[in-house]
Amino acid sequence: MNFNNIQVMSEPAPAEPWRSEALARLEQGEALEAGLVLDLDTRLVYTEGLLLVTDRRLLARGAGGEWQAWPYRAGLRLTHFDHAGVGCLELFDETARLASWRFTIGQNPAALRLTEAFERRLESHLSGRPVERVEEDVCPKCGAALDGEEECAVCAKEIHAPPSTRTLLRLGRFARPYRWPLFWGFALTLASTAAAMVPPYLTMPLMDDVLIPYQNGKPIDIELVTMLLAGLFGAALLAWGLSWIKTYMLSLVAEHIGSDLRTTTFEHLMQLSLEYYGGKRTGDLMARIGSESDRICQFLSIHVLDFATDVLMITMTAAILFSINPWLALATLLPLPIIAWMIQLVRDRLRTGFEKADRIWSEISNVLADTIPGIRVVKAFAQESRETQRFRAANAVNLQVNDRVNRVWSLFSPSITLLTEIGLLVVWAFGIWLVAKDQITVGVLTAFLAYISRFYTRLDSMSRIVSTTQRAASSAKRLFDILDHVSSVPEPARPARLPEVKGRIEIRDVAFRYGNRSILRGVDLAIEPGEMVGLVGHSGSGKTTLVNLLCRFYDVTEGAIRLEGVDIRQLAVADYRRNIGLVLQEPFLFFGTVADNIAYGKPGATREEIVAAARAAHAHDFILRLPQGYDSLVGERGQGLSGGERQRISIARALLIDPRILILDEATSSVDTETEKEIQKALDNLVRGRTTIAIAHRLSTLRKADRLVVMDRGRVVEVGNHDQLMAREGAYFRLYQAQARNVDVDAGEAEAEIPRIEHKPKTQ
Repeated sequence: MNFNNIQVMSEPAPAEPWRSEALARLEQGEALEAGLVLDLDTRLVYTEGLLLVTDRRLLARGAGGEWQAWPYRAGLRLTHFDHAGVGCLELFDETARLASWRFTIGQNPAALRLTEAFERRLESHLSGRPVERVEEDVCPKCGAALDGEEECAVCAKEIHAPPSTRTLLRLGRFARPYRWPLFWGFALTLASTAAAMVPPYLTMPLMDDVLIPYQNGKPIDIELVTMLLAGLFGAALLAWGLSWIKTYMLSLVAEHIGSDLRTTTFEHLMQLSLEYYGGKRTGDLMARIGSESDRICQFLSIHVLDFATDVLMITMTAAILFSINPWLALATLLPLPIIAWMIQLVRDRLRTGFEKADRIWSEISNVLADTIPGIRVVKAFAQESRETQRFRAANAVNLQVNDRVNRVWSLFSPSITLLTEIGLLVVWAFGIWLVAKDQITVGVLTAFLAYISRFYTRLDSMSRIVSTTQRAASSAKRLFDILDHVSSVPEPARPARLPEVKGRIEIRDVAFRYGNRSILRGVDLAIEPGEMVGLVGHSGSGKTTLVNLLCRFYDVTEGAIRLEGVDIRQLAVADYRRNIGLVLQEPFLFFGTVADNIAYGKPGATREEIVAAARAAHAHDFILRLPQGYDSLVGERGQGLSGGERQRISIARALLIDPRILILDEATSSVDTETEKEIQKALDNLVRGRTTIAIAHRLSTLRKADRLVVMDRGRVVEVGNHDQLMAREGAYFRLYQAQARNVDVDAGEAEAEIPRIEHKPKTQ
């Protein structure tokens, strides 16, 4: 327990805007505990109300301004639930419901805090004991209060903070397997740089011992000239050879590191739960793995190599300059402090600017990822100009952000060039003065100028790496944001051994929350091996959520789901899911052949096994009518096939892996009656001998189910076969009657439970 975050509930410090109004309603000595803004009335029309918990009573203000109060007494009970984006609080006593309040789901954290405060104060009033100290919900990483939110604001701020250059150091774990090639690569860099230092040094004897004596009337020493020119040529040839080898070696290593980075990131993405993908855009993830990793690869293969060469060249040049003439060398280094100051000045601006540019580029990728797969819908609704405008707007923002970066960079780069030119001018002036004083020879000055030219060229090149380094740091941060994310469906440290799977499933007191929303509450269900169970209920009742929990796409918030008596959270995820076959409402086919899609869950399947699965799924006949039969391409997402054909291929895919547990999620809801009959025949083959859980809006499709489970508002309200449930005349009876009258269940039954939210016009 973190005692630093413990507070006494009688000392709240609400900072909400309603605090002043609430305090005005309190009696002498009365303390405010919690408050909730009620933004809906009982008809779900937007309005304004207020609910308060004090140390003496519960206070409520309606939309008309009238106040009600309920002092604490025995028998009072405040219940909370939420459904379909609407929350509700109800106050009861021993005999009846006293009041009911509605609010949007955004107010749910405040509602939960108010309910807890009410229960603590009521308990204190009845028992006579003071309110106990309670521990706030805190972040396990930093200890900050979560205030009812799933994401810690402090940690989120760290996640969205501008990237640091230190992020690039984390790439070291990807470079570790290639440490020996890297070592030899940098050794070759040192050798090639040293070889490149030889030619300017040989210009001194060439000037002082050959050319200047020749101008003074002495003959040229052919042997000396030959030796010096051979030295110049040999040094240049050696520098070229060493540079070629080290460039190839280090570029190859950089490509391997980039490839490992992409693979590791993609593998980590595959391990993350569906919860992560629910908050991400496809284009953004594609941009991170594609362009961001490519930018890091270029940085490692080109810019890091150039930077290392520049550093070595500058270091060696400075050492040679000081060995030749320390005073002239000091004059050469005069611009360095100013250049260092300018680099420090623009570094943070460039880093922030590049990070923004990367995010905007991801937005452009998002537009493409949305529009191109949905081009049929775009054209069907004649929205080409709208999507073009979306792309144009994103591109304009990208241009604006990059313009800001370029304004900084365009001033920085020419300034560095100007400083190096001034430095060269200083060396010329000081060198001529030293020659006039006979302190150095013309050959020394010539060699000095040759070295200075290389020195300033490398200095200018090294300053330009500021831009590429900040871009690479931004890219690395975006990739490590993925790698640092921990799956909400973790693998067990020591997976339990899965016994022989017969298909017995136990769901015990399961509850599930998604963000602020409570989706499931207190679900209890036992499914026997080979039994077919149908899940029915209006949209939003929790059927698909229960299926997602059974597949372990999410983990339960409370309770447990057991397979053969073993909690599925104790099983390796892949081992558990191999026993589950899933047929979705909207089947997804990958680009490839029909055979490849059928064998997706069992890549090593033979053609005979694939054909047998297709026959059982009643897909064999239409597959043979395709141009290349089983080798026909289905197109991206199966666009070359009809909806019923895609569904039968997905059924064949499930049949091929021979799962012990089968889950059907609205498998026939989006096809015509004739196609539904064909799919139903395939499903009859699929469910035979398997534990089957089927979701269906059309109750007629569940005629063969052993039991029907009726769900409403996240709870199981009825269980039985068709005849038993019809005899009860409860929730299932109303659903069946609504369909018999051709009334849409969602529009009729759901709206009967929760009225449509309307905007109430404000009075002037």
